Amino acid sequence: MALRFEILGRFNRARAARLTLPHFLCETPLFMPVGTQGTIKGLTTHQLEDIGCQIILGNTYHLALRPTSELIDEMGGLHKFMNWPRALLTDSGGFQMVSLLHLADITEEGVTFQSPVDGKPMLLTPEESIQIQNRIGADIIMALDDVVKTTITGPRIEEAMYRTLRWIDRCIAAHKRPKEQNLFGIVQGGLDPVLRDICVQGLVERNLPGYAIGGLAGGEDKDSFWRVVAQCTASLPESKPRYVMGVGYPLDIVVCSALGADMYDCVYPTRTARFGTALVPEGVLKLKHQSMADDTRPIDSTCECMICKNYTRAYLHCLVTKDAMGSQLLSYHNLYYMMQLSRNLHSSIIEGKFPEFVCDFLRKMFPEGDVPEWVCNAMEVAGIDISSCSTPLNSKLNLHTSSG
Repeated sequence: MALRFEILGRFNRARAARLTLPHFLCETPLFMPVGTQGTIKGLTTHQLEDIGCQIILGNTYHLALRPTSELIDEMGGLHKFMNWPRALLTDSGGFQMVSLLHLADITEEGVTFQSPVDGKPMLLTPEESIQIQNRIGADIIMALDDVVKTTITGPRIEEAMYRTLRWIDRCIAAHKRPKEQNLFGIVQGGLDPVLRDICVQGLVERNLPGYAIGGLAGGEDKDSFWRVVAQCTASLPESKPRYVMGVGYPLDIVVCSALGADMYDCVYPTRTARFGTALVPEGVLKLKHQSMADDTRPIDSTCECMICKNYTRAYLHCLVTKDAMGSQLLSYHNLYYMMQLSRNLHSSIIEGKFPEFVCDFLRKMFPEGDVPEWVCNAMEVAGIDISSCSTPLNSKLNLHTSSG
């Protein structure tokens, strides 16, 4: 095992921890930006260090196609290839079962994809997924799992869960660098509590370095979403990191952290930036909106990032409608926001101020006091009294907001 996980503070289910990996000492809760092919679009690795990024996620499927894992291995691994000194996590390629389902054929042997590059078939087995990730050299590697959208019902969910458990043994057997890379298993089972329990128990029996909660953020209702997270975090080991895959909305991260999760990833902060949208405490700010054209304020007057210190909404409005620089600047701001959110979650738990942080976060995002019922229900389970958060701020904000 090539990691150390030390819990430094907690409030009920929420915990702040130190996660020591081969390339970096991380603090949780943490958010991982998605760098599909060894890059966060529009940002340099030095900029990512500046904003406090701890782990970058790379995509095994896409890296295997281009530039190929063999070339990355020859170059000394993905860390050297992309000039990133901190931690890396690679997914297994399994998510493409959902995102590229029209190109995929799933059998017990593995997943056969039709390459979007040249149309040729590509078989990804559990063994091949691990071999590719061993060559890429990330600090954390993910087991190949059978991924099914949570909106699908019927026997396919059970089939995928049991196949995920069978495949984890093949992944463990294929893993040749356990002293340098940490293999995480992925809990599947859709929205079925019984199947989720079976999968959790099966994975915990394998005594893996860490565990992910997969198959969420795929269109299920929020009430089902948080209940699956709560169920899994309650059953996964206290001494191991817990990673909720595909979660990137700030509200979701705050809720999942209150329920005992530690790690998150999503394309949302950078993808929404490319559409001209900035993350702010009140929700989102749409810079393309005409009301921004003559607004001389920064994106967020409380933000310490380089963008908010140097540029006005009016300037960014011009860029996001005409120039690629706009998406780069907004990507920087949005990822700074996510890193700051991670730091605030960590410090508030350490300092014994987590309930106050949660209430302050909710009051800013829902100034009229209309906190969604699913959030209230989740916070009740997390042992956080948010009754004071429902008091309207009665503030007039010139924002086009959304909680995600």
